[in-house]
Amino acid sequence: MSSPESAAPSSITDRALSLARDIELATLNGKLDAIDPQAMQVILAALAKAYGANVEAGQTYPALAGPQAVSGTDVLTLCGGLLKAADLQVFELGMWQSWTGR
Repeated sequence: MSSPESAAPSSITDRALSLARDIELATLNGKLDAIDPQAMQVILAALAKAYGANVEAGQTYPALAGPQAVSGTDVLTLCGGLLKAADLQVFELGMWQSWTGR
């Protein structure tokens, strides 16, 4: 039996898409406790690492499927939470963007 680390990318993609659908459906139905905070933190961290690694490797693509994927408030809330979790300020984000062109 294969371990999660050796799972084929399509298998990880399929599981991620299924999980995303489940989380979105639970949220739409008001079941905000469907995923506990620790699980959400682990998932967000893994996605941030994977996205960052892809961008660093030259695989640039938008972080979200489009503006209709989430609301502006959702994006700002998450960005604020991510910055706070990493002990960063908006100013530092702006400086990093100007240095890297991202």
